[in-house]
Amino acid sequence: MTVALMWEARAAEGRGPELLEWARARTAELARPPLRSELLRAPQDRVLVLTWWDAEYDAGLPELPEPDAGLVTRAVHRWRFESLGPADG
Repeated sequence: MTVALMWEARAAEGRGPELLEWARARTAELARPPLRSELLRAPQDRVLVLTWWDAEYDAGLPELPEPDAGLVTRAVHRWRFESLGPADG
């Protein structure tokens, strides 16, 4: 089974580039490497990290931590999904 973890945060005013680099560095430091990872950004200095794992849905997996409170405007949002394969298949 493939499990996807989503981690999303919104940077404090003017700190979007810093949050993006923080997330990139934390992804590289995960206790073990995911099958795949992707880093995305959106308006309002939001940063999204997706990681894919060969694991059961409820497996204990390495996750990105909470950034320092001054770097973000709110608590990080996290979601876990089971991959069902390509949308067109």
